[in-house]
Amino acid sequence: MRIISGRCGGRMINPPKNLRARPTTDFAKENLFNVLGNMIDFEEVEVLDLFSGTGSISYEFASRGAVAVTSVEINAVHYNFIRQTAQQFGFSNLHPVKANVFLYLKSCVKKFDVIFSDAPYDLEGSEKVIEAVWKNNLLKEGGILIFEHSKSVDVSHYPHYKQTRSYGSVQFSIFEK
Repeated sequence: MRIISGRCGGRMINPPKNLRARPTTDFAKENLFNVLGNMIDFEEVEVLDLFSGTGSISYEFASRGAVAVTSVEINAVHYNFIRQTAQQFGFSNLHPVKANVFLYLKSCVKKFDVIFSDAPYDLEGSEKVIEAVWKNNLLKEGGILIFEHSKSVDVSHYPHYKQTRSYGSVQFSIFEK
């Protein structure tokens, strides 16, 4: 696993064996960030990364110069890995938070330009993140929500849906405020 582009582009991310996350593949991540490059200016966005796992998506935004990246992960081992890796790469713009995503979304008062959600594919009710983002008004005007999911999930009926991009077994549904 590597950081695709930006200040730390090409650097490898080596999570320990006890991390149980399913990181977004480099192929899917590279394609997603190519799409995002046509939608946003990375150096002007505040990002919320939900179910951060290894932190791969957070590092990608941080490496590309995002103003701030909030990385939410409940698992202590994963959270500590993200915190240590951010420190190792000198990402002062990356802020790990150890929290339950659904509780975090209920109490969050900040608005973001980009929200990325990559819940475990077998997590029942993971699409409730989409509802929580709109209910709690967490996106700035023009902001985008990217919801990663398996092919068996269809979220096109939710408000503000724009498109789904498919890269192998990975699906990114994109919503825009």
